[in-house]
Amino acid sequence: MHTLFVSDLHLDDARPHLVDDFERFCAGEARRAEALYVLGDLFETYIGDDDDAALNARVAAALHDISDTGVPVHFIAGNRDFLLGDAYAHRCGMDILKESTIIDLYGAPTLILHGDVLCSDDVAYQTFRKQVRDPAWQAAFLARPLSERRAFAAQARDASRAHTSIADMAIMDVNQGAVERALREAGVARMIHGHTHRPATHDFILDGQPAQRIVLGDWYVQGSVLRVDRDIATLAALAPH
Repeated sequence: MHTLFVSDLHLDDARPHLVDDFERFCAGEARRAEALYVLGDLFETYIGDDDDAALNARVAAALHDISDTGVPVHFIAGNRDFLLGDAYAHRCGMDILKESTIIDLYGAPTLILHGDVLCSDDVAYQTFRKQVRDPAWQAAFLARPLSERRAFAAQARDASRAHTSIADMAIMDVNQGAVERALREAGVARMIHGHTHRPATHDFILDGQPAQRIVLGDWYVQGSVLRVDRDIATLAALAPH
């Protein structure tokens, strides 16, 4: 048995093949796992649990089918779906974890998170993140009509793409100091996150001891899945269909 981790799926009506891939994943491998962790950015945009979009219903049904088989599904919010709340989580049959959570992964305490908070060199993004994570801002936003929220989400997505296109790639990656601080605060030596779309396993030394950071890939081109069992952590693309 193994535990599965995915992140940065960015599911969107504009990429129906990814939604199809996700549904196949949920109907297949995910049902044979011990648990599934979705580490943020499940959607390209998410404007609230009251959104009646057909895509949201499809995704909820696919995830609930996993939990119905007895496989627990856990979610950590990303920078695109931080408005996902308890009502939608209930529709999915999943629980929402804190943005930084420690889990016991086959005897290895592991810190899991989306990862955007680690990109501390990207000051513009961190300022935006602080604004939209404020409960008062979120309450005001969710009080707007769906049409206004959809327009805002489209504008924010375009702004994000523009920022990505001109920003120094180095500042958009994680800051190693932020990684080390997070591990020290958690009291663990292993971290799993997404956000940067740079799948890799980084082994390094922290305070004289081995440490590890596993980065999940995105699903824009092909699905990225981390499979962890008692012996090994394997980061790979979805099996072709």
